Amino acid sequence: MKSKLSAESNYDVLELSGEIDLHYSPQLREMILGSLKNGNSLLINMAEVSYIDSSGIASLVEGFQTAKTANLSYGLLTISSPALEVLTLTRLDRVFTLYDTIEQFQSQL
Repeated sequence: MKSKLSAESNYDVLELSGEIDLHYSPQLREMILGSLKNGNSLLINMAEVSYIDSSGIASLVEGFQTAKTANLSYGLLTISSPALEVLTLTRLDRVFTLYDTIEQFQSQL
């Protein structure tokens, strides 16, 4: 997994690529929770994610719950086909807010 966290004016963007598995999920969890604990809304770009397992999904869910508790916006942007397949199978595509563009997320802030 490769990742890049960028701070925008009132939210953060986390860009992910590669495989998100048990080896990388603690790093993903730390980045997500770190951003949210700083009081920043978070948009996670998953366009380049080639694989995600249950540990990666658990990190995304924990971020969702943390954001909800803190009343922060949280969403997933341009999800790759392999990642969307997992989200659909787990029905989390109905839980997370999915965005096609950054502008859609910005309009929700």
